[in-house]
Amino acid sequence: MKKLFILFFLFTNQFVFCQTIPTKFEQSNGMQSPNYYEIMDWWQKLDQHSSKIKMLTMGMTDAGFPLHLVVVSNDGETNFENARKKNKRIILINNGIHPGEPDGIDACMLLARDLVLHKYKLPDNIILAIVPVYNIGGCLNRSPNYRIDQNGPTEKGFRGNSQNLDLNRDFIKCDSKDSRAMAEIFHLTDPDVFVDNHVSDGADYQHIMTLLTSQHNKLGGVMGDYLNKEFEPALYSLMKQKGYDLVPYVNSFGDTPETGWPEYWDGPRYSSGYATLWHSFAFVPETHMLKSYDQRVRSTYALMQCFIDFTSKNSATIKKLRDETKQSVKTQTEFPISWQLDRTQSKEILYKGYESGHKPSEVSGTPRLYYDRTKPFEKKVTIFNYYPPKTFIKKPGAYIIPQGWWKVIELLKLNRVEMRPLKNDTSIEVEVYHIDDYKTSSRQYEMHHINSEVKISTTKQKINFRKGDWYIPMNQTANRFLIETLEPQAEDSYFAWNFFDAILGQKEGISDYAFDDIAADYLKTHPDVKTSLEQRRSTDTSFAKNWRAQLNFVYQNSTYFEPDYLRYPVFRIAE
Repeated sequence: MKKLFILFFLFTNQFVFCQTIPTKFEQSNGMQSPNYYEIMDWWQKLDQHSSKIKMLTMGMTDAGFPLHLVVVSNDGETNFENARKKNKRIILINNGIHPGEPDGIDACMLLARDLVLHKYKLPDNIILAIVPVYNIGGCLNRSPNYRIDQNGPTEKGFRGNSQNLDLNRDFIKCDSKDSRAMAEIFHLTDPDVFVDNHVSDGADYQHIMTLLTSQHNKLGGVMGDYLNKEFEPALYSLMKQKGYDLVPYVNSFGDTPETGWPEYWDGPRYSSGYATLWHSFAFVPETHMLKSYDQRVRSTYALMQCFIDFTSKNSATIKKLRDETKQSVKTQTEFPISWQLDRTQSKEILYKGYESGHKPSEVSGTPRLYYDRTKPFEKKVTIFNYYPPKTFIKKPGAYIIPQGWWKVIELLKLNRVEMRPLKNDTSIEVEVYHIDDYKTSSRQYEMHHINSEVKISTTKQKINFRKGDWYIPMNQTANRFLIETLEPQAEDSYFAWNFFDAILGQKEGISDYAFDDIAADYLKTHPDVKTSLEQRRSTDTSFAKNWRAQLNFVYQNSTYFEPDYLRYPVFRIAE
């Protein structure tokens, strides 16, 4: 009898839970969002009470808590390889990368709960992989004072993680444990569609939801064309059916949006730009910060449904395009590494804004911008959404990276790059880059001083490599990722992010008085260097009077000078 009572109690409790499971968002009438512990407790309970929900524990974060991944499927499938064999499409949804923008956190809770209660049916060919909250450190750091000009919820998380890093600038460099755990999730799921939920700043307008779509020229090829002409327009149509006038992310700062704006450029440091390197369709929903929290969460919920519906109905096409792209990238001979906005190409959208003007600021007395919500308007505006490739790089047959650059090697392994250590010491003729010039940012950005405007020269040399140095063949799905991280001129390359800065400093030197005799002997046996020295003296009077400068000139042009100075330590083997 006691066992029957326990079973009856458990069954009743489960039934009541599944029928009534509320969220904090609903209990507060759309005013509040749960804290980290409440989020985890809620998902654990949903996991316990539904076979459609499984919460997996993933890698550790800087906050000392592991990331979790919630898998939602009708058949309880949690193995993503099996899911692909079953011809299911995988949608990865990331929430709380900026915990002050928690709309996706609550929208995904509502969505999963409604799927469990059969209020909304998940198509059988879709698996949802949901990160309940990504930036755990920022989520734990809550205050009513964060994002003070945003309309709810009552308390918000902090933008920075536990290292005060913006995780939406960390996808390439992975300075955080969080990003390393996210890379594991991304490659585990290999998402067909990636969605990263946000809230926008900027102008005031009528639209509740805006959408940042991965730049279609940057995605390129058949996927970029499909994204621009089919996928994105369909989302606009589906949202319209749900009562939302979706517009592109309003990338207008310092000017009013009715003049139009360029599409946001999402380089690989960002979530959508990173996903592009791995041939996923990527989107960043951006609700409008001045709309009520209830409106924002509901619109995010609606857009998640649109992603599911479109992906399900177009499953075969999405798979075909991704498979085709993954195969073609293996044999592609040239890759773009920079793009440039083309203002001769554009599209028009219907923008619903508010009239704006200027009035004296009560703080400064100087003119300030304001929007008048009593004067709404509708207007066609121009969106510049074409970024044709500007610079191309010819693909090498392989790269070789000496094992001493282990931080870069670790990042490549983290991203499941196919590579192998050399089995023996060996001498190989390779193409070598020399850094001729670059600019470094004067202020830190996310713990780095980014290198840009990189100029290189190229030589061919026979380099002695050691057993254990890494050989990276360029016949793999990761080719695009490798080009954009290992080519120093790429905007988010590992050179740009300072991983190779040690080569920019000269390590060896000379004692002037001792080297003078050595230099004199060297010039006697190397007339080419002597001629160069004399030419420099004849054209540079300051140099001609500077003994140390001339000695250093001879040193730098001699065989005594260190070969690693300004020599980029990623070597290219010809195709």
